[in-house]
Amino acid sequence: MKPERARELLEGSFAAALAAADPLRIVPGHLPGPPKGRTLVVGAGKAAAAMALAVEQNWPAAAPLDGMVITRYQHGLLTNRITVIEAGHPVPDAAGEQAAVEILKKVKALTAQDLLLVLVSGGGSSLLSLPAEGVAMADLKQVTRQLLLSGAPIQAMNTVRKHLSAIQGGRLAAASRAPVLALVVSDVTGDDPTHIASGPCAPDPTTYQDAIDILDRYGVNPPLAVAVHLARGVEGQIAETPKPGSRVFAKTENRIIATARHSLRAAADYFRDQGITPAILGDSVTGEAREVAKVYGALAREIRLHGEPWPAPVALISGGECTVTVRGSGRGGRCAEFLLSLAVDLDGAAGIHALACDTDGIDGSENNAGAVLTPETLPHAARKHLNAAALLDQNDAYRFFEGTGDLVITGPTRTNVNDYRVILVT
Repeated sequence: MKPERARELLEGSFAAALAAADPLRIVPGHLPGPPKGRTLVVGAGKAAAAMALAVEQNWPAAAPLDGMVITRYQHGLLTNRITVIEAGHPVPDAAGEQAAVEILKKVKALTAQDLLLVLVSGGGSSLLSLPAEGVAMADLKQVTRQLLLSGAPIQAMNTVRKHLSAIQGGRLAAASRAPVLALVVSDVTGDDPTHIASGPCAPDPTTYQDAIDILDRYGVNPPLAVAVHLARGVEGQIAETPKPGSRVFAKTENRIIATARHSLRAAADYFRDQGITPAILGDSVTGEAREVAKVYGALAREIRLHGEPWPAPVALISGGECTVTVRGSGRGGRCAEFLLSLAVDLDGAAGIHALACDTDGIDGSENNAGAVLTPETLPHAARKHLNAAALLDQNDAYRFFEGTGDLVITGPTRTNVNDYRVILVT
């Protein structure tokens, strides 16, 4: 297969995966009827602006509707009835804090005749940041930065953040006297609402002690105010997050409306239409990106050389969220690191092409969604004097794929259902 055709297939499958998670398509089918009172729309995440726009476009013109959602910088959209605020991600900032204060104030003003419609998506943990009393935003930023570099999975990170927050870990729903419907676009493996955007409307089974244990496990040295706050929580001086079974959730529904599984199935349908056998390897793949790549590389070689467990052509599709434990000083996210490790492992093997991209359009903190790998990538890199193994050691996958011209740049997709990976074996 020609490289151009392979890249067309890879990028076409990614487009199909994104379309399956497009809030403008998904949200309308999940909207409730207007309540007797008014509807307040709040939310946070990379999909927040698109979700808010979908609500506006499909809400009765005569029915009262207003609200505020928070999204990442450069992810906003023009809306009329719901205010869109842009704030910091993955590290929180003052804009997110101020908007969270305003959101909580609006929620507390609701009555039992109203409806609270909450739009939740990945990225909401940092965007909807309202530090607990006694914890400064600078403290929260410091802990967040350390966790991002530690290799901790998102569930562990969010356990800590829920116990440093005045609005997450179910506290947003607890503040509402009105019924709560949370529409959730899942960006975490397992699709549990408690882990998505740190579960602002979901029961939290974790504890202050869990948060302390996570900081210890991943070598995070918290500021004094954070350590004191968590210790006071363990001692019972600060109330725990609302737990499963709490009556505060009696009028709350968390509804998952988009998942990685939905997007992987859409990509599989795309390949099937192209005459290529799709094999979904799972929507909850975790672990170090470079190690996962070695396992997938072995499987791709087995198919290429022996036609097992599937004969070529086959597309190996997977989702989930790998991690990168940063030890070097380079640039690049988990998708690019996965591909660079795969490149080293395959060593230019013929007939194997791959793509790995984050469905939010941002791989780590760079401007690319991910990258594409072809059998020509390593020879091309050598001509550019790019040493793949050395750059992998430095966590510098961005530089590698920028140099080979294989970055995938989509801009903000305004959705987020985790990573999308595909290895095409022909």
